[in-house]
Amino acid sequence: MFFAAGMGPYGVMRVPYRALWERGWGLAAHSLSGRLLFLTILYALASEVLIFVPAIGLYYRELLDDHILSAELAILPFTESGGQRLSEGLRDQLLKHANADAVLLKRADQRELFLVDAMPAHLDLSVDLTKDSLVADMFNGVDCLLRGGDRVLHVVAPTHIEGAQSIGIVLGEAPLRGALLIYARRAVAAALFISAATAALVFVSLFYFLVRPLRRITRSMVAFRENPEDASRILSPARNGGEIGQAERELSAMQRDLYGFLRQKARLAALGAAVARIQHDLRNILATAQLASDRLAASEDPIVMRLTPSLVASIDRAIALASSTLKFGKAEERPPQKTAVELRALVDEVAQSALGTSSHSRLDNRIDAGVVADADREQLFRMILNLVRNADEALASRQTGGVICLTAMHAGRSVQIDVTDNGPGIPRVVEGKLFEPFASARPGGTGLGLAIARDLARGHAGDLVLVTTGPEGSVFRITLPDRS
Repeated sequence: MFFAAGMGPYGVMRVPYRALWERGWGLAAHSLSGRLLFLTILYALASEVLIFVPAIGLYYRELLDDHILSAELAILPFTESGGQRLSEGLRDQLLKHANADAVLLKRADQRELFLVDAMPAHLDLSVDLTKDSLVADMFNGVDCLLRGGDRVLHVVAPTHIEGAQSIGIVLGEAPLRGALLIYARRAVAAALFISAATAALVFVSLFYFLVRPLRRITRSMVAFRENPEDASRILSPARNGGEIGQAERELSAMQRDLYGFLRQKARLAALGAAVARIQHDLRNILATAQLASDRLAASEDPIVMRLTPSLVASIDRAIALASSTLKFGKAEERPPQKTAVELRALVDEVAQSALGTSSHSRLDNRIDAGVVADADREQLFRMILNLVRNADEALASRQTGGVICLTAMHAGRSVQIDVTDNGPGIPRVVEGKLFEPFASARPGGTGLGLAIARDLARGHAGDLVLVTTGPEGSVFRITLPDRS
């Protein structure tokens, strides 16, 4: 089916009707804005239906009241004194304005019948207006609208004529139903107009305040997913409040964090590649230096003998630093080989390796003898060594009195090792990224010590956390699962 497809015989450009219809229907039925539009129209129509039925009942009651009033006015002259002396012609003219076939006036002692036309042979339905009931009016109105037409009604209502108890009229239902149909058509047209106008206003409001910002967020998410390393695709949040503004700000912050992580990952990959390239040359250099130090160690010169241990230690530290950097960059840490490690003796070895004559603090080993951890001895040594060295370097700002205290205890089915110092604490800016690679808390640090230590702890199914920090010092805790 087409109303436009290609070029017509008269040169008119034709476009596929079906394609446009399917596109429009897909946009309306499957988009958030289209669903909002449909729901708004549906709810507006539902509310109009709830109003329509009572309105039909009230209008039906109004029509009957008008007929009763016309009948009262038509027979009123006959109820007064001298009404019987009215001429037959005047009588017929007055009764024609009754809008009924017959009028029945009920008094306490008698009933008066006024015939306009011939009295119908039978009455199909009786309507009692002496009781004011909206439910009955709604039922009668809807019944007349749906089933009425050729029926004859007998309507009874209270009257204002003096001395009369009630008034009744007999009339055909067709005029009433015709008036109800006209009213119903107008009401439905008004309902459709109100629903469409309400839906349009609600749709425009929701589209501007909700759908459009959500589309902007969605487009930003899709664009960022396609290339998260492109900083230009990070969402610039609008400066408005509310839930949408908060969602934009949170999304922008998440994209910036992810962008930073990816850049850091790229730098780590570059670092690993660079270290791998220089590994061979660095090992040759260190091997030559180590060979020279071994020869110097055999010298009997007192000065050489005094300086050689420091030289050997420096070369060993250089080898360890290069190896740890290479392992971290290439993620080649071997699985832990767990044994029962006596912690007090291990900490004493750490103290000898980490704290020399030039250290800024002393180590207070408060671990009780016999406290054992189920861990890889070499990896646990490196964990504690990194923490002690970091604490010693943090205490460099203190001239004297720097103390690093180590304690250990069993807590449930795990062992907790606390490393406490009385240094200046960790800056709050660094605290959130303390365990990330290259996030050093002090100038000149590599930022790898804590990252490596945490990786080793988690390799044991444990963890390394910062318990507390402040002007009084910091506390780091290594948690390792105990032997099951």
